[in-house]
Amino acid sequence: MGLVKPSTDVVFADEKLKKAWTQAQEIEPGIAKQLMKAKEDLMKNAFCGKQFSKRLIPKEYIDKYKITNLWKYKLSDSWRLLYSISTPTTVEIISVVLDWMDHKQYERLFKF
Repeated sequence: MGLVKPSTDVVFADEKLKKAWTQAQEIEPGIAKQLMKAKEDLMKNAFCGKQFSKRLIPKEYIDKYKITNLWKYKLSDSWRLLYSISTPTTVEIISVVLDWMDHKQYERLFKF
């Protein structure tokens, strides 16, 4: 089993994404339930997803969010939640939600 460390917090990379998360709670109950489970799992273990190798991190995420790591959390129906782990202090681990998407968008983003 891999590293298990709880997140101090789960935050959003920007306000637009936070708003979309809130709207999903109201409009798409199926995906909203999955997103809430993902948040709960990240709070229990920031490392619960699968880490991408650095060479696979899309340049747009590096430029936009200044990330150095990228993780994938599998949602149901082939949806994916993408997040990064930030460690602002030695005692804090913050999971930063960057995006969620269906498999088709995911394949386009990573050019699979």
